[in-house]
Order: sequence, then C-alpha cells, then structure tokens
Amino acid sequence: MEDTDWDAIILGGGAAGLATALMLGRALRRTLVIDAGSPRNRFASHMHGVLGHDGVPPQDLLARGREEVARYGVEVRPGRAARVDLADDGVVVTLDDGGTPLTARALVLATGMTDVLPDVPGLAERWGSGVLHCPYCHGWEVRGQRLGVLAASPLSPHQAELVRQWSDHVTFFTAGLGDPLDADVAARLRARGVAIEESAVAEVLGDGGAVTGVRLADGRVVELDALFTGAMAQPHDGAVAHLGLDRADTPVGSFLAVDAFGKTSAERIWAAGNVVDPGATVPMSSGAGARVGGMVNMALVADDAARALAEAAA
Repeated sequence: MEDTDWDAIILGGGAAGLATALMLGRALRRTLVIDAGSPRNRFASHMHGVLGHDGVPPQDLLARGREEVARYGVEVRPGRAARVDLADDGVVVTLDDGGTPLTARALVLATGMTDVLPDVPGLAERWGSGVLHCPYCHGWEVRGQRLGVLAASPLSPHQAELVRQWSDHVTFFTAGLGDPLDADVAARLRARGVAIEESAVAEVLGDGGAVTGVRLADGRVVELDALFTGAMAQPHDGAVAHLGLDRADTPVGSFLAVDAFGKTSAERIWAAGNVVDPGATVPMSSGAGARVGGMVNMALVADDAARALAEAAA
C-alpha cells in the first residue's frame, strides 16, 4: 500500500479530528490526518469545561493529542484539502498544494468553522480575550463583572439571558438584530435585570486584549469588563461543496446534515465537530469524533467482510 492510499483520511486535526484518529488508530486502521493548523479556539489562551484538562491552553491539548495518535501509527500532515471526490470504493482527496491526490476508503470532515464577527472596530483584535463567545467556556472567569452581549445572530437574545446566570450586571446591545427586540423577550430580560440598549455599538474600547467598554453611535460610553457575542458561522466544508450533500439550516448558518452517528448523505463521508455543529465545545467535539471513529471502523469491518466473501466466491 502506497502512502497515498489509506483506510481513512481525516480532514482537520482539532479535538474532533484527533479523537476520530485515536479511535481508528487503535482499531489498526491506516489513518492520515490533514491539518490546516487553525482551530477555532486558537484565539483563547485557556480552555475550560474539559474534564481533566480544565484551564489548559488549547494548543497543549492538541500537541498531546498528536503524540497520542502517533503511538498507534496515525500520520498527521500539515495541509488543506481543495477538493474531495467520490470513487467506487472510497474517496479521492486533492490538496491545495497540487500534489498527488490521496485515496481512502472513508473520509471524515473535522475541519471546523470560522466565527463571522460583527464588523465593529476594536472587536476582532480582542476576540478570545476580552470579547467572548461561550459562557460555559469563559463565564466563570468574568462572573459578577460588568458584562455586555452584542447582538449578532438570531440566537443573541438567548445568549443575553444565558449570560445573566454569571452576573447581575448585564447589558444587551440589540441593534445587531436588525429588527426591534420582541416585546415579550424584552420583558423577560428586563425581569431578570438585563439592561437593554438599542443604540448601535460603534467601537469596542479596551487596553490590549482587555475590554473596558463600548462607545455607542450616539457618543455615549458604556463601561464593561467583558463583551459576549454569538456570531454567525462559516463551516469549512468547501472541499465537498460540489458534491451536493444534504444540508441543515441553523440560526447561525447552513451546515452539512449528519445522522446520529456523524454520517453525511454520501456513503463514504462522515463529519464531526464544529463543521457540522456550531455549538460544540471541545469535549462535545471530542466525543463526536470518538463516536465517528467507531462508526467508520464498523463500516470498514463490513466492507472487509463483503470483500472477503466476493474473493471467496470468485
């Protein structure tokens, strides 16, 4: 077997991809991981809510994961897939470096997604430090402080209500919704003590990565200690876009549709992590990857049996 032919190719070397690789490596499957090196949480200095790894830098977890999968013969290569095509007995993966195409009996997309941030000066450079997304990941660290929630998607009212759990001092900036906040939702938030600010946020203020407040379009400054925003999402699934796989609409964008076991509508393609689930945290992505790894091996076991029967009958 040449180094261009694999049992499974995994696109993406984050939590989901490496968890998939660990399962397949331990199942004695010849497995290749192609990693573009840009995990979604690379902007954060620490990750939380990860059992056994709470407070660990994200890159440390991935480095340890790469060491673990290597023990089982999994190869991790830097790169990015430009295109995936279906073949009679698997898939063909073309990388963007123009090299020899790779073939595999199964493919797992674990390429993640990009948070499409609001176009507000001062926001992007503080993403992952003073500007946050997930209160389960970072809420404890800013508990009791002056928190803002910047509307950026249909889920933003829910985020404002959620963030209130971590602080009594929450301001919801609603201009990003486009339409006026629903009266019932506004009443619900106000009943919980959430301040509602309709003036648009013109600038995020701060010192380095820290947030000190926001400047509104009318010139007022609201002092804050951290700002949450739930952005729209762009999944990294361009390599399979031409295949016409089934998709599912979510409040933050369109994603590939998968079944309970991570299987897409293509016979040989699975997916796990943020590329199909924008709400997946690190442990959720790892769990999804482990499940997909088991499912891929089961499919390959069935394929092995079918091939053996065909050879025996020949």
